Amino acid sequence: MRMTGILPEDAPDPRVEQVERLKLMPIPVMGLVPQPSLEDTDTVGLGYGQDARGYSEMTASVTYTLWRNPTDRSDPMNLADLDEQSRRAIEDVPPWPRPAWLVEQVERMRYPQLWEAVRTTWHRDSSERYSVRSVLVDHVNYILNQYRHELGLSGNPWDQPATTVTDVMVNGQVTVLVNGVEVPGAEVNTDPFVYGIGAELAGGGVVAAVLPRAELKRVQVQFTTRG
Repeated sequence: MRMTGILPEDAPDPRVEQVERLKLMPIPVMGLVPQPSLEDTDTVGLGYGQDARGYSEMTASVTYTLWRNPTDRSDPMNLADLDEQSRRAIEDVPPWPRPAWLVEQVERMRYPQLWEAVRTTWHRDSSERYSVRSVLVDHVNYILNQYRHELGLSGNPWDQPATTVTDVMVNGQVTVLVNGVEVPGAEVNTDPFVYGIGAELAGGGVVAAVLPRAELKRVQVQFTTRG
């Protein structure tokens, strides 16, 4: 018998379907270069818009697990700062078997996650709205919703979005390494909580990363095509 709301032990891993959906992306999905402090766990989200002509835009977002001490993953410094409710959600094991992939995801919640840290954005039609500066500002403001407590906002992002970064805060005089090549880019280096950087891709589209400033010293900010 399968109870409502309970995944059977043989439930398929949703990441398999995500991989198939990502094949819809007209350009390669980008990520940060492989490095000891970041673990790419294939947690990639795909958003898109459509009209009468088909897909008009797509965005692939890559999430990473952060290891503050990658040489010793048992080091307590690797643990995330969790509230009591989140801790209970991880530690309360239900009396029924769960899919292995779900157990893995729950255990991973013990560690800091860089949610949607890297975005690859494609738009069918070019316009200023889809420029590096505009895409980067949108990404930064989206990630800032994770800092609502620090910004003195309510817990509901629909009440008051954390829109604190504007186009005038973008520095368009920087370079970015993309697949080992230095290219013109743009950055947001004025916010106290996050750092953002992005560039236009040679094959079309934009790649952008928004990272917690507190962890920036542990991250090598260079882009590469995900394997």
